[in-house]
Amino acid sequence: MNLKNKKILITGATGGIGNSLVSKFIEQGCLVLATGTNEDKLNKLKSDFKEVKIKKFKLDQHLDIEKFIDDCHTELGGLDVVVNNAGITLDNISIRLTDENWKKVIDINLTSTFLMCKHAIKKMLKNKQGKIINITSIVAHTGNLGQANYAASKAGIIGFSKSLALEYAKKKININCISPGFIKTEMTDKINEDFKQILISKIPSGDLGTGEDIANCALFLASEMSDYITGETIHVNGGMYMA
Repeated sequence: MNLKNKKILITGATGGIGNSLVSKFIEQGCLVLATGTNEDKLNKLKSDFKEVKIKKFKLDQHLDIEKFIDDCHTELGGLDVVVNNAGITLDNISIRLTDENWKKVIDINLTSTFLMCKHAIKKMLKNKQGKIINITSIVAHTGNLGQANYAASKAGIIGFSKSLALEYAKKKININCISPGFIKTEMTDKINEDFKQILISKIPSGDLGTGEDIANCALFLASEMSDYITGETIHVNGGMYMA
């Protein structure tokens, strides 16, 4: 696996999975530009990884995404790989889910990811190659109580990724998804311990995954080792869901 000097854009870089993605790609000698919305966390990321470039950007600013990609391309000196990891949750059971909360999750998780792909592909076409990795979720396949909006947004990512993969396979642009199961993050750390044990009991491997598990998969999909793989969703969930 040789990713040295590859230009990598990672969204949602300040969370647990995002930090692992940044760390793994930097270990491989990549040039990494990390984005997020929390300035303090971005500065902490820069402190932890001196090599990383950081940029604050809100993904609900759809009209600015094309310029954002242009700026990232300029700062990195190219764009070989995009990892779309950003996303939000606004959970509630369906009859209590507001129109605003439905729209916000769809806008940020689904529409923004599509637009990031669309404008990144334009750059990759000029290079005659590229890799896009979209982070989805196990709930896109199983559903989850109180997450109709989130599950729909993540399932939508899988659908459009397959379509893009068909459109650009001959252009040597690979578009794939990673579907994490339940991963150790700040969010899962807050789960009640009794409920967490019930959750873990449903995972054949017997434990939650880590951000590193997701990042290792992303490295493979970003590398030349995955050149003949496109339109796929790789499940990283300890056997909790087997497609």
